[in-house]
Amino acid sequence: MTPKQRKTKNAYERERRRLHRLHRFEYAARERGFVLVGGVDEVGRGPLAGPVVAACVVAERPLLIKGLNDSKQVRPDARVTIAEVIKVQATAWAVGSACVAEIDRMNIYWASILAMERAIASLTATPQYLITDAVRIRSFDGPQEPLIHGDARCAVVAAASILAKVHRDALMVELDGIDSRYGFALHKGYSTPHHIEALRLHGPSIHHRANWARVRDAQLALGLESLDALEQFTELEAIPPRDAAAVG
Repeated sequence: MTPKQRKTKNAYERERRRLHRLHRFEYAARERGFVLVGGVDEVGRGPLAGPVVAACVVAERPLLIKGLNDSKQVRPDARVTIAEVIKVQATAWAVGSACVAEIDRMNIYWASILAMERAIASLTATPQYLITDAVRIRSFDGPQEPLIHGDARCAVVAAASILAKVHRDALMVELDGIDSRYGFALHKGYSTPHHIEALRLHGPSIHHRANWARVRDAQLALGLESLDALEQFTELEAIPPRDAAAVG
């Protein structure tokens, strides 16, 4: 065996062992007699704009997919590739979301729960055992295991985090095509310097979470104290400069 072959073999064995460790909670559930083990996770709690998105992945056998991990630890291009493999190998998967209006009305925690509930409700196969990322889904009737840092410790939760992240990123790219002022395709709605500067220049849009401090500050800085005023300002911003003067 050449040094290169030995290096490749060692890397393969390390990844295989890592993936089996990532499945220890699924293995424990199956030892208790559960076959369909599901994992649910959300992405998008932190951004200033856009929906919160959740995914649920159900598997009846291990998802031994190279690179499977918490979505935050996976490169964007690799996430897209791994997401496609997950969809093929999983017994069932689904995505759910909660919109900006629901986030503002319910708060981000309960909107995240709602997104997860919608993902679970959309499944074609119901999990017999559900593993979550440290939350309890009250609407789920079966046994569940809230697992702290579940997306980094459990394969099906990691898979759900990747599907949710890929789906939400695609939504934010689409949103950037609708309203290009804020650079949603670059930062996906998170609080980057570019995003904060765009908020300062343009004020918030209807895609921003109005109850969030940075968004509220940008709104008040422009004297937009009501939602109606914000919507009127957004419409005005969308009009070409030479036509804007015609708006009374």
